[in-house]
Amino acid sequence: MLDVTVIEDPATAEVSLDPIRSRLLAELAEPGSASSLAARVGLPRQKVNYHLRALEEHGLVELVEERRKGNMTERVMQATAAAYVISPTALAAVAPDPERSPDRLSARWLLAVAARLVREVGALLVGADRARKRLATFALDGEVRFASAADRSAFAAELGDAVATLVAKYHDESAEGGRAHRVIVAVHPSVPRTEEN
Repeated sequence: MLDVTVIEDPATAEVSLDPIRSRLLAELAEPGSASSLAARVGLPRQKVNYHLRALEEHGLVELVEERRKGNMTERVMQATAAAYVISPTALAAVAPDPERSPDRLSARWLLAVAARLVREVGALLVGADRARKRLATFALDGEVRFASAADRSAFAAELGDAVATLVAKYHDESAEGGRAHRVIVAVHPSVPRTEEN
C-alpha cells in the first residue's frame, strides 16, 4: 500500500468522491471482504460488492487474497493507498491556472499556485512510481505569529528578497544536464485547530 496516490483521471475522481465508496476506502486501510465491510458500514453485502467492483475497476482497491468459504470464494480487498489526492488534472478544463492573473497578494492566485503544485508533483510522483524511483523534493512548513500587519508585510518583503538572492546564487541557465526546479513560498493565515482537524 502506498502512502499517497494521486488521482488524475476524472472518472476515478468521481468514483472516489462517492460518500459510500470513500467510506469503504477508509475502511480498507486494513484488508476486508464484502461481508466484513457490510457489517461495519451497515449496508447489504451485495451493495458493498457493487461499490468494491467500481473501486477495483479504477485501481483504488486491490485483491489481497481469495478464501474458500463453503461453495463460494470470498475476495479480500485492500485500498491501494492510505490517502488519495485528486489532482486538478482531473478538472483540466476548469482547473485553476496561476498564469491567468498573477497577483502575489491574492488568495485565489495562491490557490491556483497550490493547484499547480498538486498537479505537477502529482504527475512527477506517478512517473516516479511507474519507474520505481524516489522523487527528490523538499518542503518547509512552519508557523509565525505577527504582531501587526506591518510586521507581516515586512516579513513578506524580507522573505521575497532572501528567496530571490538564493535563486540568483544557484540558478545556472547554462548548466549542461541541469534540471529546473520550481520554488514556491506561501504565507497565509493558519486555520485554527479543532478536535475534528
